[in-house]
Amino acid sequence: MTLKCAVIDDYQEASRRFGGWDYVADQVELSVFTDHLDDEDAVAARLAGFDVLVIMRERTPFPASLLKRLPNLKLLITSGMRNAAIDLVAARALGVTVCGTASNSQPPAELTWALILGLARHLTVETTAFRSNGRWQQTVGMDLHGATLGLLGLGKIGSQIAQVGMAFGMDVVAWSANLTAERAAAAGVRLAASKDELLAEADIVSLHLVLGERTRDLVGERELALMKPSSYLINTSRAGLVDQAALVSALAERRIAGAGLDVFDAEPLPHDSPFRDLPNVLATPHLGYVTDRNYRGYFEQAVEDIQALLEGAPIRVLN
Repeated sequence: MTLKCAVIDDYQEASRRFGGWDYVADQVELSVFTDHLDDEDAVAARLAGFDVLVIMRERTPFPASLLKRLPNLKLLITSGMRNAAIDLVAARALGVTVCGTASNSQPPAELTWALILGLARHLTVETTAFRSNGRWQQTVGMDLHGATLGLLGLGKIGSQIAQVGMAFGMDVVAWSANLTAERAAAAGVRLAASKDELLAEADIVSLHLVLGERTRDLVGERELALMKPSSYLINTSRAGLVDQAALVSALAERRIAGAGLDVFDAEPLPHDSPFRDLPNVLATPHLGYVTDRNYRGYFEQAVEDIQALLEGAPIRVLN
């Protein structure tokens, strides 16, 4: 049996380089799509003939309405072991096996610090001037040493952010709904009495929470108003954690100093998005997990997931 397999949203066409597809070449016919389709009708038309789909995180949602339009689909593989954009209940009802791959938490932590450092030292302004008009030194940077780093979330990624902050000599404070003083102390950080206290105190606020009903719009207009005019907001987790319209207003009116963003409500980001034009935004196109090691792991394990299905014993099944 030959399976028709499509890799979608592979912007860099990395799957062919990293996947080791030779191991299944005699049983799998591979197609790679490097563009992104927003329209469900277009996605259904493109993918209806495939038995296996390999998707990148949550770039393309797979709700029940789309899954029902993919009659040949037997296996859906996502990078990572969690994907809120897949209707797992519908997939199970339709007989579609959903599998994941391992993922490393270090890359998004590293990117978070790239955004923090870029904002603190005004790298966009300075490098643009360096290359264009030749102006020498236009800004005065922010000292991280002695500043307060506020973390909303102290899980795998948040804990790594905290360690680097302490290495810079920052005072690190954390909060989440379930965070205890003992767990904060074990990570070497202070527990904020409340989310509001953290937002009012921190010079840099960085979000590291899972998006859910309790955390959607966790930072809205009221919360942004609590932040210092000199403070920065960093979001490399999920756009839905922050009220996007409220953030645009706060940035445009300079009620906070700036934002470092890697995630957006609509991705790829529309060309007319205000985030593209705000001078106090340092943004990247959802690069948090986009590294050599992660991509090698994603696509090598995607091939393993396909091999396991062919052998009748699926692995890394998501429930």
